[in-house]
Amino acid sequence: MNIRTNILLRAYAAFGLIILFAVAVVAKMLHVQVVQGDKYRAMADSLSTKYAEVEASRGNIYSIDGSLLATSVPEYDIRMDLMAGGIEDNDVFYSKVDSLAAKLSNYFKDKSESEYSRALRNARQDKQRYFLVKRNISYQDLKALKKFPIFNLGRYKGGMIAVQENKRILPFRDLAYRTIGYYNMKSNTTVGLEGAYGDYINGESGKRLVQRIAGGVWMPVNDDAEIAPKAGADIISTIDVNMQDLAQNALKKQLIKSAADFGCVLVMEVKTGEIKAIANFTKVGEDEYKETYNYAIAQSAEPGSTFKLASYMVAMDDGKFGVNDIMDTEGGNYKLYRHTIRDHENEGVIPMKVAFERSSNVAIVKQIYKNYKDNPDEFTSKLHDLHLGEKLGLQISGEGTPLIKTTKSKSWSGLTLPQMAYGYELKMTPIQILTLYNAVANNGKMIAPLFVHEIRRLGNTVELFKARVIKDKICSDNTLNLLKEMLEGVVEEGTASTINNPLYKIAGKTGTAQVADGANGYKGKRKYQASFCGYFPADNPKYSMIVVVQNPTKGSYYAASVAGPVFREVADVVFGSDLEMDNQSKIPQLVGNTRMPEVKGKYKKSTQNVYKAFGVKALLASNNQEELGIDTNSGIAYKEVKMNKGLVPNVEGMGLKDALYVLGNSGLSPVVKGKGEVKTQSLIAGTPIYKGTRILIELE
Repeated sequence: MNIRTNILLRAYAAFGLIILFAVAVVAKMLHVQVVQGDKYRAMADSLSTKYAEVEASRGNIYSIDGSLLATSVPEYDIRMDLMAGGIEDNDVFYSKVDSLAAKLSNYFKDKSESEYSRALRNARQDKQRYFLVKRNISYQDLKALKKFPIFNLGRYKGGMIAVQENKRILPFRDLAYRTIGYYNMKSNTTVGLEGAYGDYINGESGKRLVQRIAGGVWMPVNDDAEIAPKAGADIISTIDVNMQDLAQNALKKQLIKSAADFGCVLVMEVKTGEIKAIANFTKVGEDEYKETYNYAIAQSAEPGSTFKLASYMVAMDDGKFGVNDIMDTEGGNYKLYRHTIRDHENEGVIPMKVAFERSSNVAIVKQIYKNYKDNPDEFTSKLHDLHLGEKLGLQISGEGTPLIKTTKSKSWSGLTLPQMAYGYELKMTPIQILTLYNAVANNGKMIAPLFVHEIRRLGNTVELFKARVIKDKICSDNTLNLLKEMLEGVVEEGTASTINNPLYKIAGKTGTAQVADGANGYKGKRKYQASFCGYFPADNPKYSMIVVVQNPTKGSYYAASVAGPVFREVADVVFGSDLEMDNQSKIPQLVGNTRMPEVKGKYKKSTQNVYKAFGVKALLASNNQEELGIDTNSGIAYKEVKMNKGLVPNVEGMGLKDALYVLGNSGLSPVVKGKGEVKTQSLIAGTPIYKGTRILIELE
């Protein structure tokens, strides 16, 4: 083979290899583009763009009267695309950047004009597309920023990017804080109504297309969500804002006075089971209390004497004793198994009704032990029949587990039965005790407490909640009536007589229980839990309430002195504010020769409205008809103030505030002497007024 042929063969081989390589490359390209195209296109898209979740606006939480307890408000992070279309030209950007910096500095007052200008210029040099300008601004701030230089060019030209986040706020701050609930970032848990109804409140997230830019930052491609989020539903709670505020203030005041560790108050509507107020406070510093734990729901502890209601109910319903049965309290000291049951005072020989009213431990222990010692399960099974050993199944999580022992319990001993009789060796939460007392007030029907009245979406009812009946009848009518009498007797002449109110009846029971001191048990430092549970008005109950104060260290530790005043304060205001309850109280009826109620000078219509609301009507035989100016047609007493322009008005009989208002509007300059209501005035009513004339009014 000659040299020429050899060279050609080599050239052809090299060319063929090149052709084969080219064909392989083309084939691979086709395979990648056609066969694997979808895979790699998705991979490429995922590296540069993706869909990010857009948080939905969470639903609101309202009180039963429509007050806003929790809501979401938008907050914005303001970022800037320094390479936006409207400012690509350096002349445009640098001619306006100082003006923008000045506006930002003057508006937020957090940085100087030069600091803002330098930051924006540096971001421009680095060609940043997602530069952070300001975090967490309000919608009003956002509207103001849109009018600033450069930003007023618009989203795509001016480069302003507003990233929205929703912030949860509580308009009433710490009002029912634990019950409303919140999200705990550390434990990734949500408590209260926020957690229990999160599926409704949270709504459904939307989606927005975002693009990855330099630095691994994801920037929204446009302002609008590709899939709009669905706002959450609204929760209508059972909380009454006024009662809640009242309960919190009364409780906190008593906790500070007693220097207690913690306390709680629950107010429940008898017929519906709706919780109108729930307050919990823990001591966090000297005279400082905050709501950190929901004791009313979660704190399962020995209730003490408030549990005697259950012991009396079971034994009386079983016919073991009656209210008039006599019991010897043995000087207030009863020894059993080398353990002494003590009374606060030596009650002597007393009927069981008096023993309940005076909270004798010895009397109920002797009765329960005598009647059930041979068959303790007879007693404990009745307690379980009352569902006292079961959770209530509340609408919010965290309910404490009750403990009602039986003879099968590992810790059962010879002392367990007598100890249970007066509220020891068993555990219940305040809301579980309240549910039992509420059943007595509700004529024997036991219902589960409610925290949520309704769920609404866009104004339409999604779900409406009504009371769930736990037990239709907790005891016989005869036993129920006797229990009601004894509960009223506790307040009228028993351990809680200090909270008796002559205007309406309160029924309830005190409880002063010794609390175990950790590992030292009852032999360590003595601590006490003071509680009062009851309902009002006793003759037609509308609300039940429990007050618990743990470890009062100042003053008395007895329930009547510690928990009782809180109950009385809340009940007084609630009763006085509720015309429906107030009108049911006994109002003295006016008869002939009875003076009408004194009336300060007012306008006729206002006086008539007040008298009508209170059901007070004038009597023709009233001996002060002429003095008051009786309108015999409508039966309303009034004394109308007639204002004659330019003449001295008659302000005698008025209070100081009304008198000053009337005299000031008449052009007179009043001088005041004394206090009370106006007795005399120096200028005669009906005489001409000269502007600036002084008038002396004497009050008495």
